Amino acid sequence: MKNIFFLLLISSVQPVLSQTKLEKAITNLENNYEQEKVYLLTDKSQYAAGDQIWFKSFVFDGYNRTALSTTLFVELYDSDKKLIDWKTILLTNGEGSGDFKLKADLPEQVYFVRAYTPYMTNFSEDFQVVKTIPIYNPNSAESLEISKNSNWSAKAFPESGNFINGMPTKFAVRLSSDNSLPESWTGKIIDAQNPNVSITTFTSFDKNVASFKITPTLGKKYQAIIQDNTGKKQTIDLPEVASSGLNLEVSSSKDGVKYSLKGVNLKQQLQNYKIVGTINNHLAYKANINQLTNEASSLIPTKISNGANGILQLAIFDEQDNLVAKRLCFIKPNNLKVEKAEIIGKNLKETPRSFNSIDLSPESYFKNYTVVVSDDGSNNTEDENILSSLWLTGDFTSKIDTPAQYFSKNANSEALDALLISENWKRFDWNSVLSGATPTIKNNSLKFLSYKVKPIKDNAILRDAAVTLALKLGENPPSASLFKTDQSGYVYLDNLNFNEPLGISLFVNQEKGKESSTDNLFVTVEPLVNPTQFKGNFPNTKYKLVKATENKKLPTTISRAINTQKNNRKTENVDVQIEEVKLVGKKQDPKEELNKQLSTGMFNSMNSTIFDFVNEDQHAGSGNILDWLQGRAAGLTFQRNNSGENVPYIRGSQAKLYLDEMATDASMISSLPISNIAMVKVIKESGLIGNAVLIYTMKGNLKSKNTEKETKKNNLAIVKGYDKPSEFPIEMLDDSTAKVENDTRETLYWNPNLFDSDYVPPRIKFYNNDSAKQYKVLIISFDEDDNILYDNQILK
Repeated sequence: MKNIFFLLLISSVQPVLSQTKLEKAITNLENNYEQEKVYLLTDKSQYAAGDQIWFKSFVFDGYNRTALSTTLFVELYDSDKKLIDWKTILLTNGEGSGDFKLKADLPEQVYFVRAYTPYMTNFSEDFQVVKTIPIYNPNSAESLEISKNSNWSAKAFPESGNFINGMPTKFAVRLSSDNSLPESWTGKIIDAQNPNVSITTFTSFDKNVASFKITPTLGKKYQAIIQDNTGKKQTIDLPEVASSGLNLEVSSSKDGVKYSLKGVNLKQQLQNYKIVGTINNHLAYKANINQLTNEASSLIPTKISNGANGILQLAIFDEQDNLVAKRLCFIKPNNLKVEKAEIIGKNLKETPRSFNSIDLSPESYFKNYTVVVSDDGSNNTEDENILSSLWLTGDFTSKIDTPAQYFSKNANSEALDALLISENWKRFDWNSVLSGATPTIKNNSLKFLSYKVKPIKDNAILRDAAVTLALKLGENPPSASLFKTDQSGYVYLDNLNFNEPLGISLFVNQEKGKESSTDNLFVTVEPLVNPTQFKGNFPNTKYKLVKATENKKLPTTISRAINTQKNNRKTENVDVQIEEVKLVGKKQDPKEELNKQLSTGMFNSMNSTIFDFVNEDQHAGSGNILDWLQGRAAGLTFQRNNSGENVPYIRGSQAKLYLDEMATDASMISSLPISNIAMVKVIKESGLIGNAVLIYTMKGNLKSKNTEKETKKNNLAIVKGYDKPSEFPIEMLDDSTAKVENDTRETLYWNPNLFDSDYVPPRIKFYNNDSAKQYKVLIISFDEDDNILYDNQILK
């Protein structure tokens, strides 16, 4: 926080020659506790096996989009913590997008998406985002059900943590549960010695919290009796009443945060007490009490946060710099600084499969939008959104039911304040910081991707040696540069930003009198930062798995998703048939001759894609042929197995693998040199074979026209960079979609990067499905100063 506000309660201040313990702690905090948080937006809240999960990530450093990290790891796990898939996402101005293609045979259960930057691994894993994703499969032996178990527990939290004799004290009551919380609950406060008399009562603001105020008497034991709407009760003890201490009261308004301090039976009263306010681990406010007094109060102006919203942590320290009270409060809870989208035109229809458009103002300060349009207009409630993640859940590890409610149009600021009284800022601990402890930074915030390259010649590591590395990105021509290895034999490639296969070839200057050769050269490449193993536990959810019944009932949205998958397959089949028709009557070419020569019987199919390695230069290098195949055949995708090898899937189902028409597995294929491959064939839904990938090796007198190039394989390594997002399909009214009988798409438009330069004005264009009468439109954007635009509305 750049603006630090200092307040002196008296004018005379003595100069300090050296830093106090607290001042050293503040310096420590400023220098060592920079931290990030992630919000992950998905196009839907639940999916069917075989669906595609589209996601957009926003990474923040405090309340601004991060400038620390340019790389984000996003991982998909099942409920047993088995890693299903992962993506390496490029962050630009803290934003990045991607997708997961779900296998059609995924068992029905709750899955989890984990997202974190390499820099975030220096801190507690609890602050990495873990998003719950229920995935349904009608063919699974088990079904997901919402648990009816409503067991809960309650705790009472005094404001600032102190409960002092004779001091009116505000309490927050907080409920927690592994599953779901009761809809509503009430409570009363009693003296344990006189349980039949109610001192005060309270009613819950929401499922999470309630609050009450009480003035305690020394020696009495107070209890809270809580009862939910189903009749369940629980009795909890309030803290023991203290005879001395500090009472802190805080309130927040549009003008700022007001605090009042009252000391009870303190030796030196409040003299030399310090008030420290931090926002996102940065000092924002500091005041010293130099008078001999038992009471002090002040208004902290909103300029400490430049007028923006956010959480202020107030900490009170005594004359010995000991922490004696602390309190969290929200800055301007009733005046959220959130912009709305300026829609200057719209053309929306209820007609099935009609074209629709929404125009945004080209004069806006916001230039890049994230937009989701769906027909789920009947349910506009949100459990979580970017506002609640930015201002609340991104910084707390406890489970909060429906956090988006605290920043909605009808939000209750008293409820938010009670919630913050019950919370604890765990990004750092004052006592630890006061002791001088600092986090261990193992992974620095590197720009883009970095690799270490180990050149080897004649089985020996080249130390302090001059080598030439040729870098070839995709189909681009290679570029060569001279490097010198370090004492460990490594060359470092830093700040690489790429999303196509990168070939790294090694060359060494020839020795005098010897012919130059690459046969004795070998090169390995390792990324400097890798995904880390998840060590924690996934959050408890409201779901449970039960044995599936004979007539398994699916949620309506899942039935629609399954029907959409069927429609997509119909559309793909029409496209394939059109391509086959185009092939009829064509003159025989060398590729067809090669196919006839190598393929037999049932392995011949018109519904196939062929890659000829004999007559054509496929620019495949010497890597893994399955890695090379990614993105080269329509409908063919890959999922990594437990061994990290790519396994082919066609239209969501695992494809069979054949080597010279004999069934094999990915491990056998991955070890096969590409120079030995004559042909690769991808077959889709053909007769007895079904979906398959076939690898044919060189036989007889077959010889690649590029043999000389292919033999240079030992000195080449292929590196995968950032995962390139797939393109979201915009349904068009053509012959293929006309074959679809019932269009049930839920997500009608997904664009994580709608730029104002794409159209003038920026235009959201989509086609209706067969049933939508109104559209749920979500728009998110940030301007150059990181002011947020958030608009979630129903349009008709």
